[in-house]
Amino acid sequence: MTAADSMPAKRLHAVQARIADAAAAAGRDAATVHLLAVSKTFDAAAVRAMAACGQREFGENYLQEALEKQAALRDLPLIWHFIGPIQSNKTRAITERFSWVHGIDRLKIAERLSAQRPAALPPLQVCIEVNVSGEASKGGVAPAGLPALADAVSNLPGLRLRGLMAIPAPASDVGAQRAAFRQVREALDALIARGHALDTLSMGMSADLEAAIEEGATIVRIGTALFGERVIKHA
Repeated sequence: MTAADSMPAKRLHAVQARIADAAAAAGRDAATVHLLAVSKTFDAAAVRAMAACGQREFGENYLQEALEKQAALRDLPLIWHFIGPIQSNKTRAITERFSWVHGIDRLKIAERLSAQRPAALPPLQVCIEVNVSGEASKGGVAPAGLPALADAVSNLPGLRLRGLMAIPAPASDVGAQRAAFRQVREALDALIARGHALDTLSMGMSADLEAAIEEGATIVRIGTALFGERVIKHA
């Protein structure tokens, strides 16, 4: 069986087809939507298999797990995105080993990432996470606090603010999905009107990528549809 016939290839092509169909329905070029493969809890072999099919960008939530995979896959030209909550004691490793961070929600973390970004590397590409659903269990800055945080983050020399990330509350109704994603897009538009040069909306996952693309997503973060159901690992 060739790589093109493998299960990872079939899953990747199926997701790519969903992205293309959603983009066409929205009157968009599919090339404006980037696929981020969320490989958290899956091992280095699974990432290598997906990379063999042409996927280059991978998202990780757990730092130690990610560092182990990066070490095992150092021979591959991969781009790593950190998409999980960030603790202060993890910022140095994140800023040294990742190209993107999707979950900035407070200035303290942004300042640490900026200060610790190695001078030999380009600025760390970052998105601010906004909590449009108001869920206490999720991270993200409240919409009211977004303008001030964006102003502050954009002035940090080690970072380049690219846009917004969001994980709205799950909804089975497409209309509700789109309404939540629309709030994120409108928040981005408001920041652009404020003078920020932004180009990224990181939103949409396996269950709602179509609604996210309809509302302007430029990065969709896909795990289950690419790798299968996750097995919860207990300590």
